[in-house]
Order: sequence, then C-alpha cells, then structure tokens
Amino acid sequence: MLVGIAALALAASACGGGEEASDGGDATITLEGPNQWNDSGSSFGQPWEDLIARFEKAEPHIKVKTVVLPLTSFGQTISTHLSAGTAPELVFNQAPHQPYMVHPLDEYLQKPNPYIKDGPGSERWLDVFRKRYYGTGNPSSRNAEGKIEFVPFNLVGIGLFYNKDAFQKAGVTAPFKNFEDLLDGCGKLRAAGYTPLAMDRSDLGPAWTMTTISGMLLDKYVDKLNTYTVDGKPGKAMSSTGKPTVAGKAMAKAVLSGDLTTQTPEVVESHKLIKRMWDACVDKNWSGNTEGLNGAVVGLRDFAAGRSGMAWGVNFGVSALKDVKFDFASTPFPQITTESTPVASGAPARFGASVGGTSYMIPSTIKGDKLDAAVKFLQFVSTPANIQPWLAATGGISAVEGATGADETKAFADGTWGDSIPLAVPGGPPGVTTLSLYEGWLLGTKSQTAQESYLQDLWIKGQRQAVKDNKWENEPWAKQ
Repeated sequence: MLVGIAALALAASACGGGEEASDGGDATITLEGPNQWNDSGSSFGQPWEDLIARFEKAEPHIKVKTVVLPLTSFGQTISTHLSAGTAPELVFNQAPHQPYMVHPLDEYLQKPNPYIKDGPGSERWLDVFRKRYYGTGNPSSRNAEGKIEFVPFNLVGIGLFYNKDAFQKAGVTAPFKNFEDLLDGCGKLRAAGYTPLAMDRSDLGPAWTMTTISGMLLDKYVDKLNTYTVDGKPGKAMSSTGKPTVAGKAMAKAVLSGDLTTQTPEVVESHKLIKRMWDACVDKNWSGNTEGLNGAVVGLRDFAAGRSGMAWGVNFGVSALKDVKFDFASTPFPQITTESTPVASGAPARFGASVGGTSYMIPSTIKGDKLDAAVKFLQFVSTPANIQPWLAATGGISAVEGATGADETKAFADGTWGDSIPLAVPGGPPGVTTLSLYEGWLLGTKSQTAQESYLQDLWIKGQRQAVKDNKWENEPWAKQ
C-alpha cells in the first residue's frame, strides 16, 4: 500500500523545512542497518526511498545513502564499526556498544525540531514523541549513563492479524470480547472452511500465546515476586512505563526458591487454556508446517493464501502481506475471565509495544556538517507529516504524536494491549527452543503430569544458568 504522489507532495510541503538547507557545504550521510521489510540487499523498499527523496528535497545540500546489512550479522558489523571508529553517520541502535561510542542526543532533544512549526515538538523536539514509549523519564530510552542516544522511527508491536473477508463470511466480529468469544470465533471460522489460526513450526506462536495467557493469570503474584530492581539490587523493579515488573534476578529467585513452579495453579491453568485454544483454533498438522518461516507473520503461507482467518504477527509483517488478495486488520488477544477459569486475575490482556523497532543513533566520531546533517535527518523522520506516509506503507506504529501509523497494525499498540507484561512463565536454559517446551503438550503426546515434570526441570536449569551468568551464586536462595 504505497502512498500516492499527491500525498507525498502534501507531506513534504507540510513539514515546514523545505527552504532550510545545511548551513555548511554539501554533505553526504550514510545510514547503516538491517532490512526489516523485504529480502533486498540494497534497499529497504520503495517507501523508504520515497522518504529519503522527500528529505533530500527539503534539504538539497544533504544526500542520504543506505547500506543494507544482513539481519543475521548486522549487530556484529555495526559493533565492529563503532569500536574501530569507522561507523557511518547513522547506525541501527540494536548492536552491542558502549555509551562513549555514540552521541548523546539530550541537548538536541531539548531544542525545537525545525521541521515542526506548531504543536508538540515546535518548542522542544522531545515533546513530539509518545511519552508512554520514549523520553527522558522513560528507562527504555536511556543508556547506562542515563543519556538518550537513539531516535525511534517507529514502534514495534505484536498482535493478531485477521482476514476481514473470512471474518465477515464466518460471522465473526473483532475484537473478541474474551477468551471464550475467541474460541467461539474459531469454531465459526472452521465451519466456514478456514483454519482459524495459522501456525507453523517456529517458536513464536506458542511463545507469544503462552506469554500472553500466563501474563494475565500470574498478575496476582507480581507484588510478591518483585523482589529485585532491574539492575539486581534489593527492591522493586519498574517497567519502562513506570509499572511494577518481575525482573530477571527476581524470576530466578522465584523459581529456585519454589515460589513459582509448574504446579502453581495459574501455571497449570495457563497450560489448560493454551491447549484448549490449539484444539479449537489450530490445524492438527501445524507442527509440520515449515514453509515460509519468518519473524513477521506466524504461519505466513496459510494466512497469506487466505486459508486462515488469523495469524500472530509483528507490525513489520505488513510488508510480507502486501500482495494478499483480501483486506486484513489487527486485533489484540482477548482477556481471560472467570468464564474460562476460576483463577482469572482480572488483569487485561497485554503484550507491550516498544521502541525496539527501527531506531538509529549517531556515532561519536561524526563531527561538523555531517553531524548537523545526521541530526536533521533524525528530526525530519520524527515529524508527523513526514513519517506518516512511510508508516502507512510499511505497517509502522507511530513513535510520535500526530501520526496515526498504519491502519493494519493500529491495534498492536492501542489500549492496555500496548502495556508490557509484568510477569509470565519463564523459559528453559540456553539452547532449548520455546517450541520444544510446549510441542508435546499441544500435540497431546505429553500428559499433564509429564509436562509439569519436564518443564520444572528446564525452568530450574534455565534459572541456574542465569545465576551463573550473572554471578548471583552468593544469594541464599541460589544455593538451594
């Protein structure tokens, strides 16, 4: 879904920066990062090229080049460049680095964004961002020195894509009222000839479903188990949005001290509910589906072909679905109520949107006109009118106020679904896939007793490894 030329022209004129050029001479800047939208090794796609063209029209003295890095190795490449002082003007922020290797942006963020003439951002660039996800008071925005070092171009969110044509044919309405309504909807979709929920052999489907379900049921334990801060000190951990959360050290203590086990009633119920969902919504041959495995849409083959009514996905999945022959939209997972289980906590369904999507930073070695040009580009892409066409075309969720993002992924960050999960079941030790944790249970080859014993062993091994890795061996609970 590409935006027309007229819309692009309108956005360019609305940015208010068309007459402003770099104060110095001509500057060419290079942006280096992974391709999150397509399989090309040279371009992030036409929407990206359109965005660059609009920036270069607004700033005729600045040229932008794009270096596309493989998804499997971008982190190592960028980290090496930063360490060697050879990184280009803009680099993807999800690469190992030290704070001294990049420019802190706090000073710039406190000044006006020159592309915004009125409203949030016109007096202080920082004000244009959605405070729920990014800002000076948001821990997820700060590095180890408490500085902001990156600017988000979008947010990343997860939820359910659904085939609007299939829902209409089956008489199903989104969003679902509760978990029982979801299962009822799966029955209607199956009766109409669809596989209700697309699934494949990746970790993502079982992981995202179990995390969501257990996150609701275990909510009542958050205060009790929240015993360490995020950096491992005694106290209470808080999420990026300022809400209590059970951090890594607290989880290790909960498992190794026996405060959270696979026989905890809410964990047992989580397993029962995910099994009910698989039986009602997923094709019986799901574990053999290895076609089209990707990190954007679970069961992409069946959903894109119109054979499935729903599919778990991340907002980048819109690019993978650009050629489908049906209309699709997004919906959050529904709440689990006492209609489904007596241990329901009343907590809403949550997953959490975040700035972990497309974000870039400026290496500390960049100076002068090139630094000014790199900052200008970050300001340009965080202007609502400028970023909206790119968001709409790529499935992006807006990181700034005033841009609506893509219609197809709107539900991935709206309401309580956009809040992070404070506590969910842990995983196993390194090297053990999430799929292997639940496959036997979901296929019916493991009994409840066998599943509980199997998982308990892996939970303990996983948390003992966490103790070793983080040097928590001297804690009394870690010696048990």
